[in-house]
Amino acid sequence: MRAVWLRKFGGPEVLLAEETPDPVPGEGQVLVEVVASGITYVETLVRSGSAPMPLPPLPIIPGNGVAGTVVAAGPGADTALIGRRVATTTGGSGGYAEKVAVSASTVIPIPDRLGFQDAVGLVNDGRTALGIARAVAPKAGEWVLIGAAGGGVGSLLIQVAKQAGARVVATASSEAKLDLAARRGADVAIDYSRSGWEERVREATGDAGVDVACDAIGGDIGRATFELVARGGRFIAFGVGSGTMTEVSEEEAVARGVTLVPMGAAFPSAAAMQELSVQALADGAAGRLRPAIGQTFPLERVADAHAAIGARTALGKTLLIT
Repeated sequence: MRAVWLRKFGGPEVLLAEETPDPVPGEGQVLVEVVASGITYVETLVRSGSAPMPLPPLPIIPGNGVAGTVVAAGPGADTALIGRRVATTTGGSGGYAEKVAVSASTVIPIPDRLGFQDAVGLVNDGRTALGIARAVAPKAGEWVLIGAAGGGVGSLLIQVAKQAGARVVATASSEAKLDLAARRGADVAIDYSRSGWEERVREATGDAGVDVACDAIGGDIGRATFELVARGGRFIAFGVGSGTMTEVSEEEAVARGVTLVPMGAAFPSAAAMQELSVQALADGAAGRLRPAIGQTFPLERVADAHAAIGARTALGKTLLIT
């Protein structure tokens, strides 16, 4: 099979598609012939060696979310899965490949009305959006600020917040991303890369600020996002678009009357994560969640895919197609 290897940290060019032996499913595993693999922003930071988390030992095949067809079952795995269209996470590696062996307990049958690309756009990002919404619990009439709203998670989170009856102010860094946010239901879309964006948020939502803020950017933008939350509001940080998480102390939050919602509240257990992935695919099949597949690349152009994400030109979800 063809697989993408990361053998040293560096720029996008260090990712190379190579001939690789097929993985063999072990005890309780199935072999998935991959149709589409998702790419996340964090994976570009891992590739560069700059991720704000422990880096994996190299070499490694990156990739965590895939969709495809089960073609074999290892000892103890349900052979009835063979031939099924499934989406799954890989445990953090192995996804940038034509085949991957995963635990049979993690594969989710793809509903008939859902394609492979949409399924992989939902299995990770959809569960993240649903988990965040569950944790911050937006209510009808509340203002919810969603950062990086033109990305895979942000564009889904808009939809979940709107279904709860909330009003959404979306922030993003380009006209194309702001347009996507508006098409996904945002009431207001504001470019955070322009000076004075915070004042425009206040003008749109009222001087008191927003009731809920979901920050995927971090750094100075994330800090400014926190300061836009009104007294009695909730703030959750779930991304590192700037390269660093938003730093807010509990003391600061208490002084401002803001509740800091940890990501652990979104994903209290592995079982909860699996449940949310199943729900995300079901919601996608029912038309309640529409992932934005912005661009696709073949495995051999994985460097171009990472470069596009790093340059902030990628819209919605970026996929590798085998």
